[in-house]
Amino acid sequence: MPPGEPVPSGEPVAAGHEERVAAVRRAGGPVSLLDRHVGFVRALRAAGVPVSPAEGLDAARMLSVIDLGRRETLRAAYAATLVKRPAHRPGFETLFDLWFPVVIGHGGPRAEEGMDLELAEVPELRQRLARLLLEDAGPSGDPAFAEFVRAMVARFGNMPAGAGRQSWFSYSVLRALSPGTLMAGMLARELDGQERGGLAEKVARRRLTDNIAGFEDAVGSEVRRRIAEESGVERIARAAVKPPVDRIDFLRITNADLSALRREVYPLARRLASRLAAKHRLGKRGRLDFRRTVRASLGTGGVPLVTHTRPRRPHKPELVVLCDASDSVSAFSHFTLLLTYALREQFSKVRAFAFVDTIDEITRFFTPGADVLDAITRMTQEADISRFGRSDYGHSFETFAERYADAVGPKTSLLVLGDARTNYQPPRLPTVRRLAGAARHAYWLNPEPRAQWDTGDSAASVYDAVVPMYECRNVAQLADFIEEIA
Repeated sequence: MPPGEPVPSGEPVAAGHEERVAAVRRAGGPVSLLDRHVGFVRALRAAGVPVSPAEGLDAARMLSVIDLGRRETLRAAYAATLVKRPAHRPGFETLFDLWFPVVIGHGGPRAEEGMDLELAEVPELRQRLARLLLEDAGPSGDPAFAEFVRAMVARFGNMPAGAGRQSWFSYSVLRALSPGTLMAGMLARELDGQERGGLAEKVARRRLTDNIAGFEDAVGSEVRRRIAEESGVERIARAAVKPPVDRIDFLRITNADLSALRREVYPLARRLASRLAAKHRLGKRGRLDFRRTVRASLGTGGVPLVTHTRPRRPHKPELVVLCDASDSVSAFSHFTLLLTYALREQFSKVRAFAFVDTIDEITRFFTPGADVLDAITRMTQEADISRFGRSDYGHSFETFAERYADAVGPKTSLLVLGDARTNYQPPRLPTVRRLAGAARHAYWLNPEPRAQWDTGDSAASVYDAVVPMYECRNVAQLADFIEEIA
């Protein structure tokens, strides 16, 4: 885009963009820089990276003022204009490598240091890889490393993918070279007679582990580039990027995701506590300050035209959490219990209850310092939350009202977490209405998409009429809920 050329608006350019790029590719012509820019921005949005139209235009203007021949400069400029959170950077990096690859095609002759990479034996290739890893070589700063990665993918990565089809795979490259098994030999060369088990070994092991991970990432990036050349960038982009942690569906989270979610949950717990405390302060005025009111009335002949109230004492609200722990929302319950653990530090009193078809208090499992996964394991083994193993919201609410009615009071915020699927059992609305009426606030977070509410055995709308229900499928929607209740 030449300097001074007006930047067109995003929407008309985006209309039919994928079809136009596909037509250009089929004709064998190059894809224009503008088409690459529009496709890249659209792919970022599809991957959950928020890019506003204004930010997209800023990035387009950036293209006219930087040296487009320097790929890392282009990467840094795009990151500066489009990426706002560290959690979004991995997805940005993957998509940038797809839309602005280092090379197009398979390159020229693959030979380095007198070694023909196409014909060399695997032991020789492993030795070459070990030397590159010991030298801290990387794809961005070492052309030899980048060439080695491309050659290894070309040699070992093309595998059958079905009847009459070939595709590219990173696991076959890593299986052939087994970079993890090079660690012992590399450590021996790195330490060179130094004492094992000390700080020097720990530092060297960490560095080499990072270098091996960098090689594996480079192989994955090269595989994605080759698939994109054959199948189209748009197609591989939709499958190559893992959604940011704040967009991961609670019903599909894994144990590996929980550690990342912890960092997201604690700030949200603080915001939720402050929101509920603000609603408490503003919900009712303080008690009448009789002296100030009488003193102010002297100026109006003793008529108290203006009343004064005493300031409310700051307080941390109390919270009661009712969490569905049935199999249908087991992954969601892991997150909700993680949220409950985080909330304990923000509220003066938190009581947590779990249920399937009966209910039990689980606060005792989430003591300060306890590991969340250990607490969940103990809860499933020790808590009395299931009689027949099928969800029964109505019976659980009835049991809660009988056993723990004192848990809900005028200072309490009641939070229900579950999909409202009752297995066609009675919802017991009068009991739910009584509990919600006794609490200062009552909210329901449902991990299912709103389109699935009221399908099958879902009683979402029935409960929504009593307790306001919010779709909460990921951290981003939880943040929206916290903002909405302000």
